[in-house]
Amino acid sequence: MTALSDETLDDLTVSGLKILQAKNGYRFSIDPVLLSAFVPSLKNARVVDLGTGNGIIPLLLSFRQEAQAITGVELQAEMVDRAKRSVQLNGLGESIQIVQGDIRELPEALCAGSFDIVTANPPYRKSDSGRVSSDDERAMARHELAGGIDAFLRAATILLNPGGGFYLVYLAERLAELLSGMRCCRLEPKRLRMVHSRKGEIARLVLVEGRMNGKPGMIVEAPLTIYKGEGRDYTAEVLAMYEGDGTRKAPSP
Repeated sequence: MTALSDETLDDLTVSGLKILQAKNGYRFSIDPVLLSAFVPSLKNARVVDLGTGNGIIPLLLSFRQEAQAITGVELQAEMVDRAKRSVQLNGLGESIQIVQGDIRELPEALCAGSFDIVTANPPYRKSDSGRVSSDDERAMARHELAGGIDAFLRAATILLNPGGGFYLVYLAERLAELLSGMRCCRLEPKRLRMVHSRKGEIARLVLVEGRMNGKPGMIVEAPLTIYKGEGRDYTAEVLAMYEGDGTRKAPSP
């Protein structure tokens, strides 16, 4: 299988996995890589990724070969098609399912309370915040044009079984809103890690784990730093997420 004329076929540098991406549309950043590494255990779990885009998170989680099954849910038809082809390209059709659907009105194929883990890399910006890209894929990935964080939280509440885990990466500046929303949806925050581009800089992102109907009490882990200096060389911890050899640099923005 090869990429179409408006696509690229990119190496994830993880166990030989590859992904199809639009040349000029949405292209994944490091955020889903950080999120995938933040999920501690997938053993025998049924996993669903909300707003899966090109299927990057299901592909990364499949590398660990622990989950019973992984489902990706995506609204945009072109991205659904691209995600499905990436799954087939990597020979993962038996372990990953891609479903087209709106998280605000979950598809019938997703049974309530049937998942052990929900992951999400939701849009970070409100629809009226900043410049919205003219490209539909990029616009919906970055801005809340088809449901904000509240929609992701409600969907997770519906899909998780009692005690199930919710994992997401989000903007650090919206952390208070996120934690408040999680508690309102009975997703008790249990673990949190701030993400800094470089040592000494303010946190840009936050990784959060919630537990369905969990008891109060949260662990705040040591900060995660992405780059080890002024350049774009990854720290050893981030390189390990890629199974890097110390020479990989960050992709151009």
